[in-house]
Amino acid sequence: MSRTFSCSDEDERAAGIASAAAVIARGGLVVIPTDTVYGIAADAFSPSAVDGLLLAKQRGRDMPVPVLVGSASVLDGLTPDRPQTARDLVEAFWPGGVTLVLRHTTSLAWDLGETRGTVAVRMPLHPVALELLVKTGPLAVSSANLSGHEAALTAADAQAQLGDIVEVYLDGGPCAEPTPSSIVDLTGPRPRLIRAGAVTTDDLLSVVPTLLVP
Repeated sequence: MSRTFSCSDEDERAAGIASAAAVIARGGLVVIPTDTVYGIAADAFSPSAVDGLLLAKQRGRDMPVPVLVGSASVLDGLTPDRPQTARDLVEAFWPGGVTLVLRHTTSLAWDLGETRGTVAVRMPLHPVALELLVKTGPLAVSSANLSGHEAALTAADAQAQLGDIVEVYLDGGPCAEPTPSSIVDLTGPRPRLIRAGAVTTDDLLSVVPTLLVP
């Protein structure tokens, strides 16, 4: 049976964060608020937990799960050889609405789907998400909805779609800016915009003038 914690109450928020961290540690699923939409989260380093996330969303491995981090410094262990462009984008827009696609170190013990050696990673600008990430480390997080359905803008929206397969719902209120993150691919010879989103193309170009825009 799932449980919902209201993060507007200080004590309930603390209990919810602790409960969510415990669920993640044992390979379960939680729903968290982010600065874009609500997300369904699992331990990024547990292949079985990530498989459970994909199953919950009814989503295939051909659509790999992005990773959220609680600090930009975490990238040192995930993508140590990232280009200067990545450092510039992180400095300008993290925490916030830019997802970076990078080559990850081959020694990482994770399986996020058919990633071909890459990872889509972001640091969200939401206090509840960041508080949980500090406790758990990197989380595999996808939008908290069934594949092909509308993104969840509230914890109740997420629960209506995902039900009891998620053990803990952290209710941070309605999403303030229900816009997906902008995605920049840094795995090729030139940075490439994959999806325009929360950060405008003009703002991205001001930091990365060489950005390829579709």
